[in-house]
Amino acid sequence: MIASLLAGFTSSLALIVAIGSQNAFVLRQGLRREHVLAVVVTCALSDALLITVGVAGLGTAVTAQPGLLPAIRWGGAAFLFGYAVLAARRALRPAALAPAAGPGSTLRATMLACLAFTFLNPHVYLDTVLLLGGLAGQHDSRWLFAAGAAAASAVWFTGLGAGARRLAPLLARPVTWRILDGVIAVTMAAIATGLLLA
Repeated sequence: MIASLLAGFTSSLALIVAIGSQNAFVLRQGLRREHVLAVVVTCALSDALLITVGVAGLGTAVTAQPGLLPAIRWGGAAFLFGYAVLAARRALRPAALAPAAGPGSTLRATMLACLAFTFLNPHVYLDTVLLLGGLAGQHDSRWLFAAGAAAASAVWFTGLGAGARRLAPLLARPVTWRILDGVIAVTMAAIATGLLLA
Protein backbone atom coordinates (compact mmCIF):
# COMPACT_ATOMS: atom_id res chain seq x y z
CA MET A 1 0.00 0.00 0.00
CA ILE A 2 2.71 2.48 0.96
CA ALA A 3 4.69 1.39 -2.10
CA SER A 4 1.78 2.36 -4.39
CA LEU A 5 1.42 5.74 -2.66
CA LEU A 6 5.13 6.50 -3.01
CA ALA A 7 5.20 5.27 -6.61
CA GLY A 8 2.33 7.61 -7.47
CA PHE A 9 4.05 10.52 -5.74
CA THR A 10 7.43 10.04 -7.43
CA SER A 11 5.97 9.27 -10.86
CA SER A 12 3.79 12.38 -10.81
CA LEU A 13 6.60 14.59 -9.51
CA ALA A 14 8.95 13.40 -12.24
CA LEU A 15 6.39 14.33 -14.89
CA ILE A 16 5.31 17.76 -13.63
CA VAL A 17 8.68 19.23 -12.60
CA ALA A 18 9.68 19.78 -16.23
CA ILE A 19 9.26 23.38 -17.39
CA GLY A 20 5.99 23.70 -19.24
CA SER A 21 3.26 26.21 -19.92
CA GLN A 22 1.34 25.49 -16.71
CA ASN A 23 4.47 25.73 -14.53
CA ALA A 24 5.55 28.92 -16.29
CA PHE A 25 2.13 30.45 -15.63
CA VAL A 26 2.18 29.52 -11.93
CA LEU A 27 5.71 30.91 -11.61
CA ARG A 28 4.73 34.18 -13.28
CA GLN A 29 1.69 34.57 -11.02
CA GLY A 30 3.82 33.82 -7.98
CA LEU A 31 6.35 36.42 -8.99
CA ARG A 32 3.61 38.98 -9.54
CA ARG A 33 2.00 37.95 -6.20
CA GLU A 34 -1.31 37.93 -8.00
CA HIS A 35 -4.05 35.40 -7.14
CA VAL A 36 -1.38 32.84 -6.23
CA LEU A 37 -3.51 30.76 -3.85
CA ALA A 38 -6.36 30.51 -6.35
CA VAL A 39 -3.95 29.51 -9.14
CA VAL A 40 -2.19 26.88 -6.99
CA VAL A 41 -5.48 25.37 -5.78
CA THR A 42 -6.91 25.34 -9.32
CA CYS A 43 -3.84 23.61 -10.77
CA ALA A 44 -3.66 21.04 -7.97
CA LEU A 45 -7.39 20.22 -8.10
CA SER A 46 -7.33 20.05 -11.91
CA ASP A 47 -4.43 17.60 -11.82
CA ALA A 48 -6.21 15.54 -9.15
CA LEU A 49 -9.32 15.42 -11.35
CA LEU A 50 -7.36 14.38 -14.45
CA ILE A 51 -5.38 11.77 -12.51
CA THR A 52 -8.64 10.34 -11.12
CA VAL A 53 -10.16 10.21 -14.61
CA GLY A 54 -7.04 8.49 -15.95
CA VAL A 55 -6.94 5.93 -13.15
CA ALA A 56 -10.67 5.28 -13.63
CA GLY A 57 -9.95 4.17 -17.21
CA LEU A 58 -10.39 7.17 -19.54
CA GLY A 59 -6.81 6.85 -20.75
CA THR A 60 -7.62 3.50 -22.32
CA ALA A 61 -10.78 4.91 -23.93
CA VAL A 62 -8.91 7.90 -25.43
CA THR A 63 -6.18 5.75 -26.98
CA ALA A 64 -8.95 3.69 -28.62
CA GLN A 65 -10.04 6.81 -30.57
CA PRO A 66 -7.20 7.47 -33.04
CA GLY A 67 -8.69 10.73 -34.34
CA LEU A 68 -8.86 12.39 -30.93
CA LEU A 69 -5.14 12.58 -30.11
CA PRO A 70 -4.17 14.57 -33.25
CA ALA A 71 -6.97 17.08 -32.56
CA ILE A 72 -5.72 17.54 -28.99
CA ARG A 73 -2.14 17.87 -30.23
CA TRP A 74 -2.93 20.51 -32.91
CA GLY A 75 -5.19 22.53 -30.63
CA GLY A 76 -2.61 22.48 -27.87
CA ALA A 77 0.18 23.48 -30.25
CA ALA A 78 -1.85 26.47 -31.46
CA PHE A 79 -2.48 27.57 -27.88
CA LEU A 80 1.20 27.21 -26.92
CA PHE A 81 2.36 29.13 -30.00
CA GLY A 82 -0.05 31.93 -29.09
CA TYR A 83 1.35 32.12 -25.57
CA ALA A 84 4.89 32.08 -26.98
CA VAL A 85 4.04 35.14 -29.07
CA LEU A 86 2.62 36.96 -26.03
CA ALA A 87 5.71 36.15 -23.95
CA ALA A 88 7.99 37.30 -26.78
CA ARG A 89 6.08 40.60 -26.99
CA ARG A 90 6.51 41.11 -23.24
CA ALA A 91 10.25 40.41 -23.60
CA LEU A 92 10.55 43.04 -26.34
CA ARG A 93 8.64 45.74 -24.41
CA PRO A 94 10.54 46.58 -21.22
CA ALA A 95 7.75 48.82 -19.91
CA ALA A 96 5.51 45.77 -19.51
CA LEU A 97 8.03 43.58 -17.75
CA ALA A 98 8.05 44.70 -14.11
CA PRO A 99 5.88 42.30 -12.10
CA ALA A 100 3.89 45.04 -10.38
CA ALA A 101 3.65 47.36 -13.38
CA GLY A 102 0.26 48.25 -14.78
CA PRO A 103 -3.11 47.05 -13.61
CA GLY A 104 -3.22 43.51 -12.35
CA SER A 105 -5.36 40.83 -13.89
CA THR A 106 -8.77 40.23 -12.40
CA LEU A 107 -9.38 36.99 -10.58
CA ARG A 108 -11.75 35.92 -13.36
CA ALA A 109 -9.20 36.58 -16.11
CA THR A 110 -6.48 34.82 -14.13
CA MET A 111 -8.68 31.76 -13.51
CA LEU A 112 -9.64 31.57 -17.19
CA ALA A 113 -5.97 31.70 -18.16
CA CYS A 114 -5.12 29.09 -15.53
CA LEU A 115 -7.83 26.74 -16.79
CA ALA A 116 -6.65 27.28 -20.37
CA PHE A 117 -3.04 26.46 -19.46
CA THR A 118 -4.30 23.34 -17.72
CA PHE A 119 -6.98 21.95 -20.02
CA LEU A 120 -5.71 23.17 -23.42
CA ASN A 121 -2.26 21.72 -22.81
CA PRO A 122 -1.97 18.28 -24.44
CA HIS A 123 0.96 17.36 -22.18
CA VAL A 124 -1.38 17.50 -19.18
CA TYR A 125 -3.57 14.80 -20.74
CA LEU A 126 -0.63 12.72 -21.87
CA ASP A 127 1.00 12.90 -18.42
CA THR A 128 -1.98 12.67 -16.07
CA VAL A 129 -4.69 10.78 -17.95
CA LEU A 130 -2.70 8.44 -20.17
CA LEU A 131 0.67 7.87 -18.51
CA LEU A 132 -0.27 8.05 -14.82
CA GLY A 133 -3.53 6.23 -15.55
CA GLY A 134 -1.57 3.45 -17.21
CA LEU A 135 1.02 3.29 -14.44
CA ALA A 136 -1.69 3.11 -11.78
CA GLY A 137 -3.10 0.01 -13.46
CA GLN A 138 0.15 -1.80 -12.67
CA HIS A 139 -0.43 -1.45 -8.90
CA ASP A 140 -2.78 -3.44 -6.71
CA SER A 141 -3.69 -0.24 -4.85
CA ARG A 142 -4.28 1.97 -7.88
CA TRP A 143 -6.27 4.53 -5.91
CA LEU A 144 -3.42 4.94 -3.44
CA PHE A 145 -1.18 5.47 -6.48
CA ALA A 146 -3.63 8.16 -7.63
CA ALA A 147 -3.62 9.76 -4.15
CA GLY A 148 0.18 9.87 -4.17
CA ALA A 149 0.21 11.38 -7.68
CA ALA A 150 -2.33 14.05 -6.69
CA ALA A 151 -0.33 14.83 -3.51
CA ALA A 152 2.82 15.35 -5.58
CA SER A 153 0.98 17.82 -7.80
CA ALA A 154 -0.30 19.76 -4.77
CA VAL A 155 3.18 19.86 -3.20
CA TRP A 156 4.81 20.99 -6.46
CA PHE A 157 2.38 23.79 -7.27
CA THR A 158 2.39 25.04 -3.68
CA GLY A 159 6.19 25.15 -3.68
CA LEU A 160 6.32 26.83 -7.09
CA GLY A 161 3.73 29.48 -6.23
CA ALA A 162 5.07 30.23 -2.75
CA GLY A 163 8.74 29.90 -3.67
CA ALA A 164 8.43 32.43 -6.47
CA ARG A 165 8.07 35.17 -3.85
CA ARG A 166 11.60 34.50 -2.66
CA LEU A 167 12.82 35.20 -6.19
CA ALA A 168 11.01 38.54 -6.32
CA PRO A 169 14.04 40.72 -5.42
CA LEU A 170 16.09 39.13 -8.18
CA LEU A 171 13.25 39.44 -10.66
CA ALA A 172 12.36 43.02 -9.74
CA ARG A 173 14.66 44.26 -12.52
CA PRO A 174 13.10 44.62 -16.00
CA VAL A 175 16.10 42.93 -17.65
CA THR A 176 15.48 39.78 -15.62
CA TRP A 177 11.82 39.74 -16.68
CA ARG A 178 12.95 40.20 -20.26
CA ILE A 179 15.15 37.11 -19.96
CA LEU A 180 12.42 35.11 -18.17
CA ASP A 181 9.79 35.97 -20.78
CA GLY A 182 12.28 35.22 -23.54
CA VAL A 183 12.97 31.79 -22.06
CA ILE A 184 9.24 31.17 -21.66
CA ALA A 185 8.62 32.16 -25.28
CA VAL A 186 11.32 29.82 -26.57
CA THR A 187 10.17 26.98 -24.29
CA MET A 188 6.53 27.29 -25.35
CA ALA A 189 7.47 27.45 -29.03
CA ALA A 190 9.73 24.40 -28.64
CA ILE A 191 7.00 22.40 -26.90
CA ALA A 192 4.47 23.38 -29.57
CA THR A 193 6.91 22.42 -32.33
CA GLY A 194 7.59 19.10 -30.63
CA LEU A 195 3.84 18.42 -30.54
CA LEU A 196 3.50 19.10 -34.26
CA LEU A 197 6.49 16.90 -35.14
CA ALA A 198 5.44 14.01 -32.90
